[in-house]
Amino acid sequence: MSFSQDFELLLRARYPLLYIPSREEERLEGVLQHIAETYNNRAVYVWDFVEGYQGNPNDGGTAKRNPLQALEFIEKLPHTAAALIILRDFHRFLEDISISRKLRNLARLLKSQPKNLILLAPEVAIPADLSDVITVVEFPLPSSSDIRAELERLCQGLGQPLSPQSLDEVVRACQGLTLERIRRVLGRAIASHGSLYPEDVDLILEEKRQILRQTQILDFYPATESIADLGGLDNLKDWLMRRGGAFSERARQYGLPHPRGLLLVGIQGTGKSLTAKVIAHHWHLPLLRLDVGRLFAGLVGESESRTRQMLQIAEALAPCILWIDEIDKAFAGMDGRGDAGTSSRVFGTFITWLAEKQSPVFVVATANNIKSLPPEMLRKGRFDEIFFVGLPHQEERRAIFEVHISRVRPHTLNQYDLERLAYETIDFSGAEIEQCLIEAMHLAFSQDRDFTTEDLLQAASEIVPLARTAREDVHLLQEWAAAGKARLASRAASMSPPRS
Repeated sequence: MSFSQDFELLLRARYPLLYIPSREEERLEGVLQHIAETYNNRAVYVWDFVEGYQGNPNDGGTAKRNPLQALEFIEKLPHTAAALIILRDFHRFLEDISISRKLRNLARLLKSQPKNLILLAPEVAIPADLSDVITVVEFPLPSSSDIRAELERLCQGLGQPLSPQSLDEVVRACQGLTLERIRRVLGRAIASHGSLYPEDVDLILEEKRQILRQTQILDFYPATESIADLGGLDNLKDWLMRRGGAFSERARQYGLPHPRGLLLVGIQGTGKSLTAKVIAHHWHLPLLRLDVGRLFAGLVGESESRTRQMLQIAEALAPCILWIDEIDKAFAGMDGRGDAGTSSRVFGTFITWLAEKQSPVFVVATANNIKSLPPEMLRKGRFDEIFFVGLPHQEERRAIFEVHISRVRPHTLNQYDLERLAYETIDFSGAEIEQCLIEAMHLAFSQDRDFTTEDLLQAASEIVPLARTAREDVHLLQEWAAAGKARLASRAASMSPPRS
């Protein structure tokens, strides 16, 4: 059901007090004005604190700087007169006892009249004593058809239409932005080079980064790593390659649902976080990183509000990748936390959204400790697949050495004995192999020469891998994966216990 249909249903049902959270005041008021004209030709009254009531010559300036008088004005309207009364930024006055009492009185009165009081605000802020009389109505961001119509209008005015493919790319990039932000960023592009080009998608993505900076909950993470930067993990790579086009319109026409997400469980440093970046780059989707710690705020109820805001932003910026690193630490030991159940409520909100979401938000969650994950997280339907990312076997270690050395010595790669390096680094993770390279480079640099295979072997001999210092945790993860609880990310994953 569209916003207009939902709103008209509430008007027919005579819901007296409606609360619409939106930062698109101008577009929202235009939609409400259209609904008022088409539904019984209702009169529209608009009030704000600075100007009072506007539009009607007889009422212009009434109740200026007086929110209580703005409510009293409604009682003076003829009993049978159909009207929409729009109050801007009225959420700031709801804590006042006189305002709260007056609104509850109006809620009784307006049930028998063809009038609806509409509170406009940038966010939801409703006191508990008004929660039963106020109905919240969600006003969605511009749809793809709205954005397309705006772009076509703009291109027509410029006399330089975009190709269908370029238009589709710009429309998809604009999804998640308000119409005002879209006009602003496109105006910037036109001011820069006099027209619109497919390359202006970068400007649009920068505007999305600005939104995320303002929320301070999600980070827009640059994803430059390609699938070639991921050494080993062939099963996982094959799975990702098969789903590369699953966000396209062609996939929807075929009947495929949007991919839901991945849970990557494994030992630290084995490439789980790198995989999230590779997915975003390979699928050409923005990567949003969630710092779960930022969700937990000090005020009661604010953590739940931040969680809902985070999910709304992710859905608004879809299609996208939502990367949740070390999710096991975020929700570990919820039952024992002395936070009045905040963690459980935040987790409940997130897990419900994960199971029911219809938007193309692909969630990539990583975890190191399977014991800390709530059982609900591992249920089928939350993620498309759960992969176990174990320690790299010898062939994978060779590939990882090749990836890292080729970055810094692409022209002399053949001078390094990759087979020997892979053989001598049993139990090493990808991160520890990278650290070997860094240590070897430091050693050679201090002696004013290039690093060699022997330098790499010496660096490896001085590193004690995590798989040996945390043998019990590694055993537990390997036993869990061997029991068939997850798919193996590697075709021949090393499940042998670490050396003592």
